[in-house]
Amino acid sequence: MGRDRVHPIEVESMRILASRVDLSGSAPLCRAVTERVIHSAADVRYADDLVLDESSLRRGWEALRAGAPIVADSRMVAAGITSTAVEVPLSWDGVAEYARERGTTRSAAAIELAAERLGPGAVWVVGNAPTALEAVIARAIDPALVVGLPVGFVGATESKAALRDSGLPAASNRSELGGSAVAASAVNALLYSASTYIEENPS
Repeated sequence: MGRDRVHPIEVESMRILASRVDLSGSAPLCRAVTERVIHSAADVRYADDLVLDESSLRRGWEALRAGAPIVADSRMVAAGITSTAVEVPLSWDGVAEYARERGTTRSAAAIELAAERLGPGAVWVVGNAPTALEAVIARAIDPALVVGLPVGFVGATESKAALRDSGLPAASNRSELGGSAVAASAVNALLYSASTYIEENPS
């Protein structure tokens, strides 16, 4: 996990970010995720909007380091996670039929099928569909981490609040903000820059 090089534009972007919001008091992984989310969206509101827990992020980071599968609710989320393979159950055969049979959305049906196939210990990433996040919460999947950052005016804030109330290890935000790039960036923080933070701040 990690990258050998950081592009000069990213270095400059992080410098500008640091000049606009002070994250020096944040715990290591919370800081890593917050920085990368703000960087991906160019939106400093995330500094106050994100709801992060260091122990939950540490659990997710350790799972990723051990090779845990990553499950995304859309191809757009998966496309933003570039350093490792990502499962996108929405693209699996039979999802549409299963959704019709269950009377639910394809996103929710895909999560249910993935829970059956992949079992416990995965990192689940939702950036688009609140119904997918609701399905993750409803299933007893014992996740390593749930990154719940769906965007939208309908159901997004409610699903994220339900995630926080569920007791699952989670990363979320309070508002309607979110989306594919933001959700992917939270995972990338754990895959990339978080390794440096952990080395500098061992438990």
